[in-house]
Amino acid sequence: MSRMQVLTSSRMGRRFLDSSFAAALATPHGVDRYVEMVDPLWSRTETRAEVTDVQRKTADSVTLTVRPNANWAGFKAGQFVKLSVEIDGIRRTRCYSPANSQFRRDGLIELTIKVDPNGLVSPWLLANAQPGMIVQISPAQGEFHIPLPHPRSILLISGGSGITPVMSMLRTLTDRAYIGKVTFLHYAFTENDVIYREELAEIEAKYEGVRIIRAYTNADNGDLQGFFSKEHLVAADKHYAEAETFLCGPMPLMDGVRAVFEAEGISDRLHLEQFAAPTRTVPTDEATGELVFAASETKADNNGQTILEQAEGAGLNPDYGCRIGICNACVSTKLTGITRNVLTGELNTDNDVNIKPCISAPCGDVSIDL
Repeated sequence: MSRMQVLTSSRMGRRFLDSSFAAALATPHGVDRYVEMVDPLWSRTETRAEVTDVQRKTADSVTLTVRPNANWAGFKAGQFVKLSVEIDGIRRTRCYSPANSQFRRDGLIELTIKVDPNGLVSPWLLANAQPGMIVQISPAQGEFHIPLPHPRSILLISGGSGITPVMSMLRTLTDRAYIGKVTFLHYAFTENDVIYREELAEIEAKYEGVRIIRAYTNADNGDLQGFFSKEHLVAADKHYAEAETFLCGPMPLMDGVRAVFEAEGISDRLHLEQFAAPTRTVPTDEATGELVFAASETKADNNGQTILEQAEGAGLNPDYGCRIGICNACVSTKLTGITRNVLTGELNTDNDVNIKPCISAPCGDVSIDL
């Protein structure tokens, strides 16, 4: 082949690639869907992550270690991300808190997920998660994190799966060689239900300023037994009023801690993350009207529950993340009607407006784009 033929062939190849790239851009899917065939992590806008390790530390939890793509901007210890996975062809989104230090050197993210036996995503991950799986994560969200400069004394209180954001805080503080005092009070049924049991013991042995208090509600071999109380608080840290306290756990624990701090007049020192459904301020009785799910052409008699609950009761599978109105995963357009915020009691009378079905209940006839 002559030099002129080689140059001509090269130019034709480049024109072919350029035209193919342009054609890809012009398709409904765009270039992302073509490039991801070669590199599933690649995206111009989405943060995707590859699962690199899966551990099942307890019978009802699964820990994923994931490697995010270049779109990941990091997080502050205590924040959460929305994790999306595809189940039976439908993308499902839930909120989980990274458990690793925000200064982890290899850039990986650790997500420990407590399994909800009545849930969809967490049981699926427990059964199906494996290395090589690709997931999508959102940018980090939430105001639950340790402020700068760090307080001189920190009290961490967690229960069950609420250990993940405060574990991230503890790991971050030790990574930063924090010289203040840290007390970590964790509640579990038994010692076998403590996800990071061995690591907590190692941290306590290594760092003089860290004290771990284990409270078991269904066993008597912990440092404390039973449920949270003023006596537990004093036993964990007699100088609790001087500490900044960070709390995450099930609602009974959250309510118990809040009540004690309110009684002591130190609620301003209590910071919390809530991933359980809060108590409603609006009763569900005496509900009237019809709920219309316009996109699916489904109707249901209003029973007073949230729109998300009624959609599920009608056989629909709308997306959601937190179910308490903080993650925006379920946001949908209310076409007509009046809804009430079940947490605050506030009425929304506007039409063609976005609402959060997880915390919105219909007042009479309501149509929503679900």
